[in-house]
Amino acid sequence: MSFSVTTFLTAFAVIFLAELPDKTMFASLAMGTRMRPLYVWFGTSSAFVVHVLVAVAAGSVFALLPKPLVQVVAAVLFAFGAYTLLRGGDDDGGEEEGAGKKVTGLWPTYLTAFTVVFISEWGDLTQITTANLAATQGALPVALGALLALVSVSALALVAGRFIAERVPLKIVQRIGGLVMAGLAIWSLSEAVLG
Repeated sequence: MSFSVTTFLTAFAVIFLAELPDKTMFASLAMGTRMRPLYVWFGTSSAFVVHVLVAVAAGSVFALLPKPLVQVVAAVLFAFGAYTLLRGGDDDGGEEEGAGKKVTGLWPTYLTAFTVVFISEWGDLTQITTANLAATQGALPVALGALLALVSVSALALVAGRFIAERVPLKIVQRIGGLVMAGLAIWSLSEAVLG
């Protein structure tokens, strides 16, 4: 089994762009205002490890199916991801609540952050995309690229989330991510048809 740097970079870029306007980024930002950011990051990162493993395992099972069928299913799911991002979603608001009670301590913070992300990421666009990429590309580079993207977005939210939210319109990030997903849908469909 060889490690494809292109697959790693593709997984990183696609998942990074898809996760930026996601509710998990805003949840990380909100938790970081009431809890120690490093502890929040440990919790969110641990939850992301679990979700990436589940997604890659699901994608690896799909890889056992005939390749043209997998490519068509991947194209449909990428197209759905593109539609979701391009139509705009409800993920860009409403997650940050008023200042609540500060949570202190490693374990309470870790468990809170882990639980929030663990529950909210099931069936999420990034989990589905990771499974698609794992089914059509290599599992290891997809897993590492997706995980690095997810933990990077979480760190970014904790360190610079307010700066981004005030200065970079997340609709632009959604549009770029949607166009990338649309391109992947076309690419997967063409591979299914042309072999």
